Amino acid sequence: MGAAILVENLGKRFHRYHAKKPVTLMEAALSGLKRIQPMDDFWALRGISFEVAAGEMLGVIGHNGAGKSTLLQVLGKVAHPNEGRIKMRGRVGALLDLGAGFHGDLTGRENVFVSAIVAGLRQREVTRRFDRIVEFAELENFIDNPVRTYSSGMMMRLAFSVAVHTDPDILLVDEFLSVGDLAFQSKCLSRIAEMKTRGCAIVLVSHDAGQVERLCDRALWLKKGTVMAYGEPAVVAGQYTMEMRSQTQRRTPSHHPIQLSSSGTELRVNENRFGSMEVQIVDVKLLPTSEIDRGDRINIEIEYLASQPVESPIFSVSISREDGQVFFDSNTQNMGSVIPIIQDSGKIWLKIERLDLVGGAYFVNVGVYAIDWKYAYDFHWHIYSLIVHSNISETGILSPPCQWEIRNLTRPSIRN
Repeated sequence: MGAAILVENLGKRFHRYHAKKPVTLMEAALSGLKRIQPMDDFWALRGISFEVAAGEMLGVIGHNGAGKSTLLQVLGKVAHPNEGRIKMRGRVGALLDLGAGFHGDLTGRENVFVSAIVAGLRQREVTRRFDRIVEFAELENFIDNPVRTYSSGMMMRLAFSVAVHTDPDILLVDEFLSVGDLAFQSKCLSRIAEMKTRGCAIVLVSHDAGQVERLCDRALWLKKGTVMAYGEPAVVAGQYTMEMRSQTQRRTPSHHPIQLSSSGTELRVNENRFGSMEVQIVDVKLLPTSEIDRGDRINIEIEYLASQPVESPIFSVSISREDGQVFFDSNTQNMGSVIPIIQDSGKIWLKIERLDLVGGAYFVNVGVYAIDWKYAYDFHWHIYSLIVHSNISETGILSPPCQWEIRNLTRPSIRN
């Protein structure tokens, strides 16, 4: 198959304005023209080249400010490049901001029709696919309610469902696995795999190098608008992860007093604890208990201490097994929970409505990171044990509610 996306020497430039730029005509008249004019220009992207074949997925990784979202905006024709060229073949579906295109006063049904028609479907095609869109989003009981009454997760599920049911030849996605619970994320993965098989070219922006390594055929690492690495996902993801770890290790104090977790486990720096300690995780509780049945809800309470003001930290929680394989990964940035500034002591909770993991022993790993994911303030690895009980013997990762249904079919009579 030929290239569905071809990008050559792409560059995107923005103006940088004064921090106190006037926002009204009166302010402009009083301050003069000086603050209206741009101070200088900066390149958000420069010298970017890559291609994505039909049926391939490209993963784009990098810290905040690396140019990942700008790249998707240029590919989605929300922004126009200043240099270079882009060739894209086929209908483009873009998930640049899940749910951003919905109108709050319209119902879910009305938003489905508007969004799908804007994406290129005819009204009769939307009507024919409507039930499948709603069923995939698991919103049958809410589809005729105004979207403003939806939770962020409900809007994200509906937006994702609309996008993947419009049969795009190219799909641009920003963090699609942040939608829904584990079971819904698994359904998203299956749908993405189907689209790839049918020849859809996919560009996925993700902060998660492991996700890119698992899902993508190629990877692109951006740093300050330029290409740091491009090629095999395992190699590129490894380079990106190594840089992040080295930044964290450089900031991790070589000598730090041993502390105890709430369960009495020793927290040893550079063994099961890493980070600069500008923000410290002082306690983690699994509520109501660290032993649950499959499908139960669980709350993860994180108590932190910031001796100095810290701007826009990112809190993360992952669940893994002894061998290090990660089965769940969530963070405040992906879920749209912006934390402006923290100082002194505080608590934050992650509430998982149902944890559909197979029975077994797991660890809950907790971290808090700098705004651009450049390094960890504090990260606790394989400290907090979680036991999931199940009366069903299963393999794999997920254990969503399901049942087998058997029907006896009447054998046709045979006449001589």
